[in-house]
Amino acid sequence: MMKFVVIGAAILLMYRWIMKRWPWESKISTRNQALFRARRLLGVEERAGRKDIVTAHKRLVAMVHPDKGGTNEQVHEANAARDLLLNELPDGVE
Repeated sequence: MMKFVVIGAAILLMYRWIMKRWPWESKISTRNQALFRARRLLGVEERAGRKDIVTAHKRLVAMVHPDKGGTNEQVHEANAARDLLLNELPDGVE
């Protein structure tokens, strides 16, 4: 019986380590999901500063601009991702 308790505890700890939350905690919020998608779209890290975000946005817009074969929707999505990430920066972060 003790063997199953130890195995269960190990599984819970592995879950916590991999998922960064306990199984009984609520899932990732919609806001955090949006931030994750914006970071992935622009290709920036979680701790990216204003300069990194703006540079990544310019690079992406240069690729998806309608004059380069992209669409208006792609440009709007890139702009929304940039705005979301810039709004999340603490004041004074460059």
